Amino acid sequence: MSAALDTFATAFADVVANVERVIRGKREAIELAVICLFAEGHLLVEDVPGLGKTTLARSLAASVNASSHRIQFTPDLLPSDITGTTVYNQRLGEFGFRPGPVFANLVIGDEINRASPKTQSALLEVMEERYVTVDGTRYPVPLPFMVVATQNPVDMDGTYALPEAQVDRFLMRLRLGYPSTEAELEILEGRQVGRRVEDLAPVMRAEDVIAHSERTLSVHVAPALRRYIVDLVASTRRIPDVLRLGGSPRGSIALLRAVQVRAASTGREFATPDDVKALAAPVLAHRLVLSPETELKRVTAEDVVAEVLRAVPSPRRLVGV
Repeated sequence: MSAALDTFATAFADVVANVERVIRGKREAIELAVICLFAEGHLLVEDVPGLGKTTLARSLAASVNASSHRIQFTPDLLPSDITGTTVYNQRLGEFGFRPGPVFANLVIGDEINRASPKTQSALLEVMEERYVTVDGTRYPVPLPFMVVATQNPVDMDGTYALPEAQVDRFLMRLRLGYPSTEAELEILEGRQVGRRVEDLAPVMRAEDVIAHSERTLSVHVAPALRRYIVDLVASTRRIPDVLRLGGSPRGSIALLRAVQVRAASTGREFATPDDVKALAAPVLAHRLVLSPETELKRVTAEDVVAEVLRAVPSPRRLVGV
């Protein structure tokens, strides 16, 4: 174990433990969210109301001493309400740019599917390029930069489904699910003693996130494992009777980065097929578009990923590990 990866593993555990002070009984989901943070990706949290989607996002933001803004997506929200706008300064006699809430290290988007497609598209450029273009001028957002968006898949009245191009920009999609009885009791006990997001102290600086992200790039991914990742994603493009749209090359890149971070979180200098299998569903499932026939059979995208994992043989020996 190298000293750099040992340092990263400790920092990773500190962030997970800090978030877990508020979000009880969801360690796996928390670890995935933190993997997403260090993989420099964006996170989509999709579940029914009251399960802690926004609390997870706020806890992650509170654990890092960095700027964070929260946007409540509503039907009347305009693109300029997110990106910012150019305004006239009467005192100076010139136009100046007034940044919107997207200019933060961590942007929390509540109920992202409540806004119109025009407003949703305001995030396309910044999520991919870390720049915002307003009136022909490009403005960089602060780094690290992460969008954590939430949406409710049940109440679809007055919502606008995210276009495939935007969904593909999220590195992961998580579903929290209902807590166990023991975890729900811990939640109630925590509320009694005042264990809230506001009470969390940051355990890391923004510049530390960047440094740790760079450390994970040193994790070795053997050629056979890279081929395994490509084969998995490519397999989703060859089942047209099940899927209307398979995984993109962006999905392969996202899975590779997430695998490196997961390996580094345990202090390992190399990735394994188990890393790929553990992350395949959170990274790939939301990128797949099911055919109408598949939806009628109540087959989920996660089911398709599980079937692909069973069908594609994993490498038995990783040369160079």
